[in-house]
Amino acid sequence: MTVDCGCALGRIEQMIRFTVWNSGAAGVVIGVSGGVDSAVAAAMCCKALSGENVLGLTLPSAITSDADIRDAADVCRELGMRHEIISIEPFLDTYRKLPGFTGTSYILGNLMARTRMAILYYYANRDNRLVCGTSNRTEYMLGYTTKFGDNAADFQPILHLYKGGVYEAAREIGVPDTIIKKAPSAGLWHGQKDEDEIGLTYAEIDGALVALEANDWQATTPVQEKVLTMVKKSGHKRMTPSLLY
Repeated sequence: MTVDCGCALGRIEQMIRFTVWNSGAAGVVIGVSGGVDSAVAAAMCCKALSGENVLGLTLPSAITSDADIRDAADVCRELGMRHEIISIEPFLDTYRKLPGFTGTSYILGNLMARTRMAILYYYANRDNRLVCGTSNRTEYMLGYTTKFGDNAADFQPILHLYKGGVYEAAREIGVPDTIIKKAPSAGLWHGQKDEDEIGLTYAEIDGALVALEANDWQATTPVQEKVLTMVKKSGHKRMTPSLLY
């Protein structure tokens, strides 16, 4: 995010408005989790299109906290957008009936992310909407996303913002402190926290990514080396499928 946060946010609004207009879509559908990324992305969509043209879906599983659902509902209400809560547990129960199903946290986490995206696209198809993504640059570069899950979307309004920039935008547009101060979590299992899982704080990751990009992706510290390894290993997540011959 630049020093002039307001101008930067204005450009995002213009991008959203043009993308929806150019596609002929009637509006946008977005997954609203109760976290800061989806709150900022939803707010930008509402500023660009007005809340009546934005549908927010909260798609909890059995491990989703009541606080996250409440925060998501509060955000949608404040923004004046339509909001629906749809449990994904019936879908997960169907997966559990697959022959040889193994329900590790990793497998279930990916199923949750892909199931949520499938539901978002169902409503997008039904209502002639575009799916707004909520990925930020920090997680995108680390590969801290699920391919064809939370990294799938028709447009990504905050993909160029590091996590620190997302927080800056959140404060600028008035996202509630309860969301800004909440420990980031993908909500894929009980007690899961992003920074604990990655082993670094977002401030450390952002600093390493900025330094690596400025230094032609040559690591000079242990933190940068760890981040660079994650960037390299996740390269396939940032590439479109291609022919191998």
